[in-house]
Amino acid sequence: MAKKIAEMSDDTQVAMPIRNIISIVAGVAVATWAYSGVIERLNRLETTAAITATEINSNSEFRIKWPRGEMGSLPADSRQDMLIESIQREMEAMMEEIEENDSWIDEFKPPEDVQNAVSDVRELQIRLRLMEAQLEDVRDIIRRNQTNKE
Repeated sequence: MAKKIAEMSDDTQVAMPIRNIISIVAGVAVATWAYSGVIERLNRLETTAAITATEINSNSEFRIKWPRGEMGSLPADSRQDMLIESIQREMEAMMEEIEENDSWIDEFKPPEDVQNAVSDVRELQIRLRLMEAQLEDVRDIIRRNQTNKE
């Protein structure tokens, strides 16, 4: 046998049935296809895991930064901000105009009839309080007289 191994070269011929050769080629093809499927599945799972990790990190960043205003704002927020600024400018203009034209408020005096009526009401209130005090004094005198008689 050692002599046969020594006689082998790249020109040595091997006799093998064709069905064995076909079986070997088919087995290698199936093994290659299965290996490729396993590798493809592993690559898909690794890619999905990497994408999920990136999305989780992005979500955490968004969750923290969005309320702080560090990641921009929604178009509706921008529109509301513009409307608020517009209303604020209008209010400032109105306040400025009111302050410029408020001399009539500072110089306003009610008509003379109204002033007289207010004065009369005040005088009547004073008289009413005085009369109430006098009535209470009269009641006290009457009570004392009744107490002395008994």
